[in-house]
Amino acid sequence: MRRPESRVNRRTRVWTWPVVPLVIGLACTLSWSSPAGADTSRPGLGGAIDTILDDPSLKGGAAGVVVADAGSGAVLYRHRPDDRLMPASNTKLLTSAAAMGVLGPDHRFRTDVLADGTRHGRTLRGDLYLRGTGDPTLLAADYERLAEAVADAGIRRVTGRLVADDTRFDDQRVGRSWAADDESSYYAAQISALSVAPDTDYDAGSVIVETTPGARPGARPTVAVTPRTPYARVVNRATTGAAGSGSTLTVERGHGSNTLTLSGSVPAGAAAAKEWVSVWEPTGHAAAVFADALARHGVRVAGDTRLGRATPDGARPLAAHRSMPLKRLLVPFMKLSNNIHAEVLTKAIGYETAGRGTWTAGLAGVSDWLKKQGVDIGTLRQVDGSGLSRMDNVTAGHFTELLLSVRRQPWYADWYAALPVACDPDRLIGGTLRTRMCSTPAAGNARGKTGSLTGASALSGYVTDADGRELVYSVVLNNYLVPSVKRLEDAIVVTLAKSGADGTETVRPRPAPRSAPSPALECAWTKPHTC
Repeated sequence: MRRPESRVNRRTRVWTWPVVPLVIGLACTLSWSSPAGADTSRPGLGGAIDTILDDPSLKGGAAGVVVADAGSGAVLYRHRPDDRLMPASNTKLLTSAAAMGVLGPDHRFRTDVLADGTRHGRTLRGDLYLRGTGDPTLLAADYERLAEAVADAGIRRVTGRLVADDTRFDDQRVGRSWAADDESSYYAAQISALSVAPDTDYDAGSVIVETTPGARPGARPTVAVTPRTPYARVVNRATTGAAGSGSTLTVERGHGSNTLTLSGSVPAGAAAAKEWVSVWEPTGHAAAVFADALARHGVRVAGDTRLGRATPDGARPLAAHRSMPLKRLLVPFMKLSNNIHAEVLTKAIGYETAGRGTWTAGLAGVSDWLKKQGVDIGTLRQVDGSGLSRMDNVTAGHFTELLLSVRRQPWYADWYAALPVACDPDRLIGGTLRTRMCSTPAAGNARGKTGSLTGASALSGYVTDADGRELVYSVVLNNYLVPSVKRLEDAIVVTLAKSGADGTETVRPRPAPRSAPSPALECAWTKPHTC
């Protein structure tokens, strides 16, 4: 509990998080001076944030920080606001806002089944088309319902082929400069206008490999793949280890292949282990899931499956599925920092604005929308929608401009609600912030988008201060060598939450842990989630 203190003491007091010893920083190497026109109604705010940025873990690194009054736009603090840095998943702030502005909050993706040919009783003499527009939320159950609708239409035999039409988007499957060693990772899955998700996190373009220990040590574990389809072939070289021995299980997918090789061991008596793995060519995966569903509903397709051909203009609709509206999709997208959703929306923006579902057209559409909001697009570089690329360069100033401008949009409430909330335990509310800033004034208060790559971390969003005034903040940190600088971001936001017109309390960052897992990934990208 805080002790009562005078106003003079409050301005200089250092506040530490409960039961955590104080860590004294090195001499300040990062400076701040009040910029012309800055709002100085927060005594001590500049010095408080400077103290946090003076942490030894940032020595030799780079930091861009901007704080502004959400209502007036007045700048309260800025440190190197124009330095272009890797924003990691803060890039999703740009993409999501542009998607709401260009596509609209009620935008839905549509998936259709169409017939090209003539009907003769229960026989379709021609081809059956499955046409996608990018829906990343399609589950195996949705393909099952589409197949059921085809059967209900009276078709039992197709003399031609099943054609998977993914031509709404181009065939460039991965983003510019994405890391090659991420290829089989579900968070870097290939982008297609036709895909299937294995779960209600909507991790499109991936499968879940579930491994259950055998009955005794030395036995082969059993393996199940979701969704169930022979499209992904399993080579099981794993074994069951002694009870309590610890898991050494690995699941690997080779380049250009859908062979999943399991090796290592899982301890006897342990719970089933799950791994999420991307597939090679998600269009083929979706077509395989749909073909299996057709067979289960008694619809036999005589020909083979073809990928990437456009549906003829005269094809007749048989069944359709519509996704949830974009304003609902924003929740799993932003709360769980879903990269695939970001890239699908980018290509959808390209199709909407230029008639081309490409990254080039989509990013041009994002830039055009941002420019209309007053964001200086000439001083940033965005090469994908998610921030997976290390070529993305955005400043803290850009994010602040965006966060201020979107408050005027009619869909702002839905967009704001999709941002993770500090310390809310519900993963679809707290998201990537659900374990952060707990037991502080920022808990349940601060909202923000996180970002994590090796040597790059960011947090940008909104927080209410001690006087009830809403603030906008952006913190982008790069080129550090420690495992994580999240504690510095948290300290800045908690400092803002505690600040008021009569003074600011500096919140010292939590001490750096002696050992920590690599923060190269967003916590929501590890399964099970670490946040």
